[in-house]
Amino acid sequence: MPRHLMGEFEHLILLATLRLGDEAYGVSILREIEAQTERDVSQAAAYLTLKRLEEKGWLEGRKGEPTDRRAGRPRRYFRVTELGRTKLREAREGLLNMWTGIAEELA
Repeated sequence: MPRHLMGEFEHLILLATLRLGDEAYGVSILREIEAQTERDVSQAAAYLTLKRLEEKGWLEGRKGEPTDRRAGRPRRYFRVTELGRTKLREAREGLLNMWTGIAEELA
């Protein structure tokens, strides 16, 4: 059975969410990606991808507590589901397989 090819940005969102653990919410996820990749991330693209990953069942979101700092609105926190972890493992395996035997070509 063919594996789903994970998009680069989906991959980054899932990895950032894992890195952040319990502190993974929209802005913290995009900041983590920016810090680790040194590239600008569109907030709209991040939120659209978070929604898409939730719809796929790769992420799960939950509302935090409302805060005065956010005018009473709660943050939405995310965690990678078991299915999302499986998809990340598959993507990693596929990429490592592709790199096998050619790393020296880029040295």
